[in-house]
Amino acid sequence: MNEAVRARGTKDPSIQSSWSMVGRDPYSIPLSEINLSHPGIWQANEMHPFMERLRKEDPVHYCGESAVGPYWSITKYSDILTVDRSHQIYSSEPTIAIMDQTDEFTLPMFIAMDPPRHDEQRRVAQQVVTPANLENLKSLIRQRVCSILDSLPVGEEFDWVKYVSVELTTQMLATLFDFPFEERYKLTYWSDIVTALPGAGLIDSQEERWDILQECLAYFVELREKRINQESGNDLVSMLAHGEATRNMPPKEYLGNILLLIVGGNDTTRNSISGGVLALNEHPSEYDKLRNDTSLIPNMVSEIIRWVSPVAHMRRTAVMDTELGGKHIPAGDKVVMWYASGNRDEEVIDRANQFLIDRSKARQHLSFGFGLHRCMGNRLAEMQLRILWEEICSRFHTVEVTGEPQRIYSSFVSGLTQLPVTLHPLN
Repeated sequence: MNEAVRARGTKDPSIQSSWSMVGRDPYSIPLSEINLSHPGIWQANEMHPFMERLRKEDPVHYCGESAVGPYWSITKYSDILTVDRSHQIYSSEPTIAIMDQTDEFTLPMFIAMDPPRHDEQRRVAQQVVTPANLENLKSLIRQRVCSILDSLPVGEEFDWVKYVSVELTTQMLATLFDFPFEERYKLTYWSDIVTALPGAGLIDSQEERWDILQECLAYFVELREKRINQESGNDLVSMLAHGEATRNMPPKEYLGNILLLIVGGNDTTRNSISGGVLALNEHPSEYDKLRNDTSLIPNMVSEIIRWVSPVAHMRRTAVMDTELGGKHIPAGDKVVMWYASGNRDEEVIDRANQFLIDRSKARQHLSFGFGLHRCMGNRLAEMQLRILWEEICSRFHTVEVTGEPQRIYSSFVSGLTQLPVTLHPLN
């Protein structure tokens, strides 16, 4: 299991694509050829110049040919807000994935639904992140953070992703689902299977993905059967089992919502934990600011989440002919909101291409989405990151990046698969 988890994002060098933008100058190719959907430029960390050109020259951009078919790229902050807030025009159904799914492999889930079904199902799951529940989780998170940090080798290189980012988020997922703690790595594995691209290292086909996810379904059906006859608890399985809008979901819809909650509880936090360490190393003056004033941590957490943009995009489908940015968008077209681009829009965010932990209005970012689909676990993610950095700063002078970061081969999840670091103690 752990080997599979670590393999996430690895890409066979023999995989080549005519759609790749890697190594190309974004300003020397025809505008029409820019294709943000190909994972290569995200793994190579070469995506930002392409998005910058689109924001300046063609912020509502039509990509007519790509491996995922034609789609519109929405790259400016204000346009993304318009799409995200207009579910009557831009629908989340039948999928938020940029690649169209066959009926066989499409999993209904509330993030890929419009009101009223979306609202009814989300309301059930949202109970897990009520203010009272978050307050109850705070001491447990701190206890686990301390245990993880105290187990790390000081002065020796190790992989921060494996031993900190994955470990902390996996433990939290197990708590949210009341999942058997000793089997918690299954959750991370299933999360990786959901977002993996066939042929890129973890799975070879959609059929293989589906076979693995059937194992996930069987496991969670068993958990639900155990809890449906018990008094409802504060875990997600119990909430779905007892919720009026969720207790009679057919198997594929139950699996879809379970996977949504696993991925939602995993990727944002995990990749922000890793991305924050990398950002501070790439901006040492900001690391100095942090050492001199740890009261900046809550603000820094928001800046990390903006900077990393762990969910790079979300897709919608136009349900009627409409106009955006002077462009006519026909009904049925795919519309992709590039959150990673909106988070670097200098018309809205001052010095958007700089990482500034004392930035004013740091929470003014798009990483959690907007409108009715705004990430319901955003406060939990921020709390985990805040506690982690409080405890890091109380123990270590520096978490130093000592090797080459390895990035996920994906244009949907923006994050790291490996981050070699060495810890240096205080004093």
